[in-house]
Amino acid sequence: MVFLEILKYTMPSIVVFLTAYFILKQVFDKQALELKSELKAQLQKENSKMLTPVRMQAYERMVLFLERISPAHLILRQNQPGLSSFQFQTRLIQAIREEFEHNLSQQLYISNTSWEQVVNAKEEMVRVINTSASKLKSDEPSAKLGELIINTEKNLKKPIVKKAIATLKKELEQNLG
Repeated sequence: MVFLEILKYTMPSIVVFLTAYFILKQVFDKQALELKSELKAQLQKENSKMLTPVRMQAYERMVLFLERISPAHLILRQNQPGLSSFQFQTRLIQAIREEFEHNLSQQLYISNTSWEQVVNAKEEMVRVINTSASKLKSDEPSAKLGELIINTEKNLKKPIVKKAIATLKKELEQNLG
């Protein structure tokens, strides 16, 4: 009997306590979640400010890479008098691979789509060089190979190097704007 009497007086207090506990818990959980999301947004904003110059440099370096492997620039830079077409072919492909390896880390800062365009441009240039070289004898002068490469690239509907550069520029504008 005494137990029921005690329960009669304490039960409303327990119900009020539990109700207050759960309501306060929900309020505090909501505040903690809002604070967490606010801190996360602030951190992303800070990271974005720090990454923007690095990302811009990555786009710049990838455009420079693409310009350097474009036929006209590559041939002017790599051609030397007295080279055979085979030696020139080897030299051109080696230059493309070295340039590419030098810029591999830039894929961290550009989108997968842009990176795929860059890789495709590199592979297309190697293919154009090899296809052009296969049409010549290996001991023909390098000037013939250079001319054939430039003509082959001109005959493409949209040269892949220019397409990749356009993709990079468009993506950079979207990221900055």
